[in-house]
Formats: sequence, structure tokens, C-alpha cells
Amino acid sequence: MNNPLIQSIQKRRSQYALGPTLPISEKETTALIEAAVRLTPSSFNSQSSRAVILYGDESREFWGLVESALRKIVPAEAFAPTKAKIDSFAAGAGTVLFYEDQDVVKGLQEKFALYADNFPIWSEQASGMAQFAVWTALANADIGASLQHYNPLADAEAAARWDIPTSWKLRAQMPFGSNEKSFGEKAFMDDAQRFKVFGKLDARERAAA
Repeated sequence: MNNPLIQSIQKRRSQYALGPTLPISEKETTALIEAAVRLTPSSFNSQSSRAVILYGDESREFWGLVESALRKIVPAEAFAPTKAKIDSFAAGAGTVLFYEDQDVVKGLQEKFALYADNFPIWSEQASGMAQFAVWTALANADIGASLQHYNPLADAEAAARWDIPTSWKLRAQMPFGSNEKSFGEKAFMDDAQRFKVFGKLDARERAAA
């Protein structure tokens, strides 16, 4: 399909073999991430998504906090694979921490009581879209990334270290860096099991068919 957006989405893959270099500058990478989050839609234009971008030692420090938290709950004799996975995230150039501002969510619940139960759901949807937008933008710049969910293991420590407002709730982490391995073929389930289409084709589509 000759569509620029679809072509960009096709480049988005989970990269677990990350390196510390970037094909563009940290300034350009930061601008890319910020633009992707800024342009992500949100319910009532609430703009509840927040991002903390960590580079180099700051990123490695975050994954160190996660490792320390995991050591408390993973048996020592089984910790080697866990450490290897955390080390692979820390090996990248940086990490994006995705947050949702709960003060925004609560404010909407108070202002629009009829939809109060939905605003936390819509906030999660906005966060997911922001994560996807950033991931796709990074992939389009030939920057590898993966999406992780180690919250709430080190939430308090991260909040203290980087002065995170108490209303920000950590939802996901995205380590990123150079692509140190190529991607294999991606398998897809049969479209007939996934999609249903109803309605008539217009005249142009019928003629083309």
C-alpha cells in the first residue's frame, strides 16, 4: 500500500537489541518525541499525557532503580535472565517515561460528571496513542525502541529522583537507541478472523473491482 503513514507504521517493531548511538541528535530526538506527544489526540482535548525523556546516565539510573526493585521480588537463583533483560534496556541511548496527569482526569470528572466513569479509560487510551505515536516516529527516524511496563515497581524512586509531580501516574516506559539487530518477519493472523466490513462499494470501486 502506497501510503506514507502506513509505511511508517510498518517500520515500528519491538527492538530489544539496543545500542547507545542515535542517527540524529539528542535535540532532534527530543523534538520528535515532544511533537508526537503534543499531536496525539485526547478526549475533550484534555492533553493529559506527560513524558519524561532520559538520556545516557539518567536512563541507566532509571533501569538501575527498576533492577533494585526487582531484586526484592525475584529469587536470586532466577535473577540472571531478569538482569539481562534490564541491562538490554539500559544499553540504549535513552528512555521515555510516559505519564498521565491524574489532576487533569479528576478535573474533567468534576466538570463533566455524566462522563466521570469514562475519563480514566479515555486517559489510558490517550496514553496508548501517545506511546504508539512516539514509537512510530522513532522508528521512522531509524531509532529502535520497545514498550515496557515495569510500573509501579520504581515509581516512587523515579518521582523523587526526577521531581515528578504527585499527580503524574507512570503508565509505560520506552527504552530507545540504535538498532543492533535486524528484524525478522512479522506474522499476522488471517484478516477474515479480525475484520468485518459491511456496506456497498461506490461506483468507482465497483468498476475497479
